Amino acid sequence: MRRVLAVALLFVALIVAPAAPASAASGPIQVYGAWHCGNDACIWGTVRTVSEFDSQNHWLIDRGDGRPSVNVVVLSFLQPLKLLHLTDDATTSAGVPKGITPDIVNYFTSRGVRVMLSIGGITYTGAWDSALTENPAQLARNAVAVAQRLGVGIEIDYEQNSAPNLAGLQTFINTYRAALPYDATGANPAARLTIDVAAGDRWLIDLDRKATADWLRTDVPVLDYANAMVPSKQPTASDAIANWQEHIDGKPQYSPQIPPLSPAKFTGSLYIAEGNKVRAECTDFANSVQRSTGSFMQTTGMLGFMFWAAERPSTRGVGTTPPNTCQGGVGAGATAYQIPVPLPALRQS
Repeated sequence: MRRVLAVALLFVALIVAPAAPASAASGPIQVYGAWHCGNDACIWGTVRTVSEFDSQNHWLIDRGDGRPSVNVVVLSFLQPLKLLHLTDDATTSAGVPKGITPDIVNYFTSRGVRVMLSIGGITYTGAWDSALTENPAQLARNAVAVAQRLGVGIEIDYEQNSAPNLAGLQTFINTYRAALPYDATGANPAARLTIDVAAGDRWLIDLDRKATADWLRTDVPVLDYANAMVPSKQPTASDAIANWQEHIDGKPQYSPQIPPLSPAKFTGSLYIAEGNKVRAECTDFANSVQRSTGSFMQTTGMLGFMFWAAERPSTRGVGTTPPNTCQGGVGAGATAYQIPVPLPALRQS
């Protein structure tokens, strides 16, 4: 009877457990970060004092025991055309949002938290198109200058699902890398160049195919890694795993196909605040999707988790400001997964 029961349980486990690719190698979670939208729905249009910023964001640098809750923050977003033209206006100075200041960057980096700036976002897809048509090389040179001046990395968030300008984006990447070559050690923050792809392989298909085939290879790396973004709503654990597995498997049935992506070259993303809901990712690690998917992530060797988004990602709905701070979710996860702070040199395979 016990043998029958054991066989039955094994059969159930094989059905339920997601299959890892034969080439997968387990590894610790290294990247554990949050996109940050400031207090004005990702505009970052106003200079803020450090004390006021800390009053709304202290959980990011203190999970409750003095250690940061994350090891990466991605300040979102820079508008590509404004960066290209070095625009000065009510919310922007020389192409950079006025709220993204050296003091705010230092707020994180002085605690060992790496900072990156995201160029784009879904609102600025048209601006990316225009900038890549007009002068992608100059856009890259301006991005390099900002990255070096502030001591930050750059994230490409180009969400064009229909005929993206891949030639222009290739020029942007080539120009950036000519100035700041790929650095496997991670020692130079400005050399960190990443890209966002969709949650799975069925959106941003052309961009995903190009990134996987040419920029995210482990033998000839160009970009450091990709972030598989959040889907339209918080996924269940099984849906999140299914999305991430698509990147690992690729899409051989597509023409042209999307090749498999090394798990060590991408992160998976979840919501911490969504609409009017504060998610368990923010407040309750024990009941969170990240807890349910952590074993899959470590077994496959995926790079880590990213969370959307800190402070005020929308003008309506909830954010992660007091009393909805995220020590109990993101912070507890950082402890449970023994997240390294500062970010170490990343696994290359």
